[in-house]
Amino acid sequence: MQLDAIGHYVALESTEENAERFAQWIRVERVHAAWEGGRIVGGAGALDFGLSVPGGASIPSAGVTIVGVFPTHRRRGVLTELMRAQLTDSRARGDAAAWLWASEATIYPRFGYALASRIGSLTLARERTSFAEPFEPRGVFRLVDLDEAAKLFPPLYERLRNQRPGMFTRSKAWWEARRLFDDPARRRGSGPLHCAMLELDGKPAGYALYQVAQDWARGSSKGTVTIREVVTPSPEATRELWRWLFDFDWTSQFVADVPLDHPLYLLLAEPRRMGLTVNDGVWVRLLDVEAALSARTYNGDGEVVLEVADAFLPELAGRYRVTAGGTRRTEAASDLRLDVTGLGSVYLGGFTFADLVRASQAEELTRGAVARADALFATDVEPWCPEIF
Repeated sequence: MQLDAIGHYVALESTEENAERFAQWIRVERVHAAWEGGRIVGGAGALDFGLSVPGGASIPSAGVTIVGVFPTHRRRGVLTELMRAQLTDSRARGDAAAWLWASEATIYPRFGYALASRIGSLTLARERTSFAEPFEPRGVFRLVDLDEAAKLFPPLYERLRNQRPGMFTRSKAWWEARRLFDDPARRRGSGPLHCAMLELDGKPAGYALYQVAQDWARGSSKGTVTIREVVTPSPEATRELWRWLFDFDWTSQFVADVPLDHPLYLLLAEPRRMGLTVNDGVWVRLLDVEAALSARTYNGDGEVVLEVADAFLPELAGRYRVTAGGTRRTEAASDLRLDVTGLGSVYLGGFTFADLVRASQAEELTRGAVARADALFATDVEPWCPEIF
């Protein structure tokens, strides 16, 4: 079974039930396997996703997953050939980009992937959840079962996806067999998955997925509420739903992942008490530079010529003129020189060209080109992917 190659490292038990559930959201023709003597020794899969990009558009993309090679066959070039086959196939299918969550950050840059977004992880004590500005709550909350959540939550998720780059399309099967699938064997000490719906003016306005791990010490709760996902397409819904969550009884702390520009920084009276730690989010690899760059929006009517190097897929290397009206190959003089990895980092707005230059990952060839490129690519929201795939 192909899942064994990755399951070997992440303690995924190979069962027929797991395989059948996984098959609900991935097409078998998008799974590559490395064989030896009639036995699978490595593999890589790709999910058919739409990736949200700055401006609200969505591009066809490969959500790379289940990548692994058995330890008996590592350091033999197996992964390199799997990646080459997968990226070539993804390009042929029309994917403008591939993206993934990196189990180890040193693996993927050699295949053209680059860190494109970051996430913040908070651990907040219940007694430190006061808001800077008290308000009179007006939202109505309901706990809904998984079936009702599968009907009510997807439209709210899509509204947020149109606002924030770095989020992926979720199919009906994904919602039912992945995001809302509550497997007791995978709770890791927490209780069942709870689904909370916020209504404003009688209409769905946001939702939260959370679990409770209860524990007691000297007669008092020292439990943890793990907030799996909060989707609030409006500022008012964000304020209402997080206040409701933080008023949870019988617990001592809250744990959640949030984008780096989350409103909690200003909502909370003591934001430092979140103990926020920053980690890498998704990694992006452009597969069609012209299509990917043309799909997102830009600021103003400026332009910049990028000279892009690509050692793994050299056919993508070249010069590209980027304007608000689109991106095309060009023979014009270059303003900036960078690798395709650098282009992946700035694509969703998670990093700037100035960041790349400071990290020695880009070179300014024309005076003022960095400032011009950053003005063109600037976004007003951090990219964020709320779920590992």
